[in-house]
Amino acid sequence: MSDKKNNSAIGGGLLLVVVLWGGNNAGTKWLVGSWPPIWTGGTRFLVAGIILFAVLRFTRWLGEYQPLTPPLRRALWLRGGLSLAAYIVAFCWALHLTAASHVALYLGASPIWALLWEEGPRRNWASVRRYGAALLAVSGVLVLFWPALTTARTNLAGEFCALASSLLWANYNHQSRILSAHIPGVQIAANAMWMSGVWLLPFGLVEIGWHGLVMDARHFGVQSLCIVFGGVVPYALWNSALRHWRTSRVMLFNNFIPLTTTLWVYLTLGEPITPTFCAAMALIVMGVAIGQMDWAKIFRMPESF
Repeated sequence: MSDKKNNSAIGGGLLLVVVLWGGNNAGTKWLVGSWPPIWTGGTRFLVAGIILFAVLRFTRWLGEYQPLTPPLRRALWLRGGLSLAAYIVAFCWALHLTAASHVALYLGASPIWALLWEEGPRRNWASVRRYGAALLAVSGVLVLFWPALTTARTNLAGEFCALASSLLWANYNHQSRILSAHIPGVQIAANAMWMSGVWLLPFGLVEIGWHGLVMDARHFGVQSLCIVFGGVVPYALWNSALRHWRTSRVMLFNNFIPLTTTLWVYLTLGEPITPTFCAAMALIVMGVAIGQMDWAKIFRMPESF
């Protein structure tokens, strides 16, 4: 396959991912209204990871399975499983406490954190572009935070958890990129998911003992859909893309998640679209766009100054 066709396939797969994750966010928002957040996220990753691992281990549908050395297995537990577990805790608690559209918008800012992670400040236009983009994204985050600071109607803890999930998602992608130098991206996703579920299972059981669990077909049906279409399919595509593209380039597609999430929750849960959300989204989208474009090349400016 040519590079152009390969890039088109990766980009198409990532567009499918953001549509599926938008639906997953709406489903998770509904679930954590009555289910404990850590239990919801942890069991989803545990089951999705086991399914993906079984497909990878016993078939060749997703490529060859690569046996793990003890150092790689340890790295997967710490870099993959633990970082993904930290992200899903913050993410599910954010959905429990605040609007799903806000949570998705914070995640939309994560490409900026990835860009800053990849390279520190330097005396060139690329660095100015990155940090200017970061300022715009942070401005968007502050617009979302401002109502929580000035009124009692917005949940400040929920906004903080959403911001933490954005940073932790950038960290997970960074760790996955490091691991992808040694093992295939799909294998990283499979192991990171079931390992994160194992990390979180004791805390989920404590939640169940404390709050109980609603046991009915609707909840288990939504959870099953989220496992397959919010876990198995999109994580396989996402981690495969991380193997071929830079982290910040893959995470650019995060910019579409607020759009798909907002549409899903508006249509399924009736969550309103607020002016604050629209203003914050405009700032964050501008930040992501500026951060990804090579302005020095476009305007034929010298790279350094």
